[in-house]
Amino acid sequence: MKPIRIPIPAADFNPPVYHCRRATKPFLLNGRLDKPFWEDAPFTSDFLDIEGEHMPCPRFLARAKMLWDDENFYFGAQLDGDEIWGYVSERDAVIFQDNDFEIFIDPDSDTQQYYEFEMNVLNTIWDLFLPVAYRDGGKALNGYDIKGLRTAVYVDGTINDPSASNKSWSVEVVIPFAALTECLPQTWTPKEGEYYRVNFSRVQWKTDVIDGKYQKRTDSSTEQPLPEDNWVWAPTGVINIHYPELWGFVFFTGTGKESPAYTIPEDEYRKWELRKLYYAQQIFLDLNGHYSNRLEELISILGTYAPSDANRTVKPLPYRIETTSHTFEISCPSSDNKKNILIYSNGKVEIKGLV
Repeated sequence: MKPIRIPIPAADFNPPVYHCRRATKPFLLNGRLDKPFWEDAPFTSDFLDIEGEHMPCPRFLARAKMLWDDENFYFGAQLDGDEIWGYVSERDAVIFQDNDFEIFIDPDSDTQQYYEFEMNVLNTIWDLFLPVAYRDGGKALNGYDIKGLRTAVYVDGTINDPSASNKSWSVEVVIPFAALTECLPQTWTPKEGEYYRVNFSRVQWKTDVIDGKYQKRTDSSTEQPLPEDNWVWAPTGVINIHYPELWGFVFFTGTGKESPAYTIPEDEYRKWELRKLYYAQQIFLDLNGHYSNRLEELISILGTYAPSDANRTVKPLPYRIETTSHTFEISCPSSDNKKNILIYSNGKVEIKGLV
């Protein structure tokens, strides 16, 4: 079978949901989560292997918290484990060469124009903006800096010392909403009940202690480091975090537990049906040199290439497929039949009013 350029994920559409409460207490940036500011913020579910629950559980526990106010989006992460080390010290270097913590944010759930942030235990950061996902030919803007970003790290142990009593490290990240809404039609702080798509990743390398230092474990046949572990909040079902359609839903709520328990809108499930047809179109292009305008051909592709039963077909909706020699557009009605949901060959998905 020919290699797939854009693999269909093994994960079905079942992203985690987090109700992000309003912050009510003073904030002091120091990397610690054991303080009053974070008391009302629940942890996310434990991070899993990026491929999903069927993979071995991570060796170390990782979880995150979130809060918000009229100006900022607050993130905290607790990263347990005794392997605490880091060497990258230059901003915007490739941080995941060390163990790291990463944040991904898509403010409007269109799977484009999203933000990536990485940091290591030395509080070295790498912030990027992705106009288009890599799989769709996008290139990250490495020179982009999140204006107003603030970060801190707390270490329960000693960095780069395997003999120390190392227990964990924790981080705090503050991102102004003004830095996240520049590319949105409405550049304002979210309202209660609105949501962003978010994911977190913890990169953890397998190491050995040699001569009192951590060293990446290598493959004896190649002498190259073994692949890093990728532990995430929302598994993508493929070893690629850049599948924004499978990231978690973060709903902005009020201050207390009595806030409404928001759920994923029906139109997001319809976006997923269109996304499966997008995967099929990309494979059809690779096999045939052009896109298909026949639904039955795309369903056949899903039946052949999708790794899970849930993704081998689509719900019966009135799909409309339009193609040119090098592009496609697939649409279906919104759940209230008042709008159209569209997905394009460049991966972008949007909801538009009927003409």
